[in-house]
Amino acid sequence: MLTRLEKLRQALSDNGLDGFLVTNLTNCRYLSGFTGSTGWLLITKSLAGIAVDSRYVEQAKRECPEFVLMPIKGNFPDWFFELATGSGAVKWGIEPSDISMSAYQQMTDRIARDRLSLQLISTSNMVESIRAAKEPVEIDKMTQAAQLTERAFEHALSVVRPGMTERQLAWEIEKFLRENGSDPVPFEVIAASGPNTAMPHGRPTERVIGTGEPILLDFGARVAGYCSDFTRTICLGEPDATLLKIHTTVLGAQLTALTTVEAGMNGEQADQLARTVIATGGYGDAFGHGLGHGVGLDVHESPRLGARSTDILRQGMTFTIEPGIYIPGWGGVRIEDTVVMEDRHVRPLTTARKALRV
Repeated sequence: MLTRLEKLRQALSDNGLDGFLVTNLTNCRYLSGFTGSTGWLLITKSLAGIAVDSRYVEQAKRECPEFVLMPIKGNFPDWFFELATGSGAVKWGIEPSDISMSAYQQMTDRIARDRLSLQLISTSNMVESIRAAKEPVEIDKMTQAAQLTERAFEHALSVVRPGMTERQLAWEIEKFLRENGSDPVPFEVIAASGPNTAMPHGRPTERVIGTGEPILLDFGARVAGYCSDFTRTICLGEPDATLLKIHTTVLGAQLTALTTVEAGMNGEQADQLARTVIATGGYGDAFGHGLGHGVGLDVHESPRLGARSTDILRQGMTFTIEPGIYIPGWGGVRIEDTVVMEDRHVRPLTTARKALRV
């Protein structure tokens, strides 16, 4: 099996590049193991270097023993040119989404002013496309994150009660996650109730949770850097006919996707499987977001499952399946699991109960 660096170097060769400047910190971690908040990788055919300032020298030594340590002073990109010209590489790939316009302008001005024999070539998702298909060790970490997420959900079910505020419930979930081994959570815990559930990414408020209404819980854990993403919609007491119908429709859409999404499909085809179920139920206009997104070191990464997505689903990819229906003024329902593509079909990493009534 090719190593991560070997895969990147193959991609560089395929794209006619001599070197690659990694500025995205998640990509830095993926390739080198570095977990600091400031650092850069310089990759060529013969060099794997990590550039850090004095704050991170010892950390880089410990976390990246196979990388050449490049202590730097001053601001990026001032030091880059000395390192780049010394490497012998001419055509350098850069990550445009992680370099500011100001920094890019400084780099191009410097190349023109000093007549440097360097070329900066914008790349798109070069490392991200490698990251999308997970190795067994990555899936193991994500499985641990999924299991912790499910334990947090069971804890939430044991403490949620009428009269509790959304913020209190969100804190119960986050507190459980952190006390039981999660790194900082991948995103702010969503605990919404009643009409607030109509906002797919609504933040917890002081609203008091009542009976007979939708309660949407969306959260994840992070273990050794790897994330899970999970949503359930529950109800304290008896739901009315509308809530029952919408929950049944969303659950049907999710189960359809879980059983029919296959390797080789693109993101739009996968999305359509669930979207058809929701449209048939009469709620086609109320499903405004895509079916899912990749999950890994980032909680949102490749692939994307949604309208017009051409991303091809491949073996080892980990992503979410999360259809939803949202009706302003009433509320919403979403059910989400993190899954992995294995043997051409998806296997859920999160498997907690999906019953509406608590």
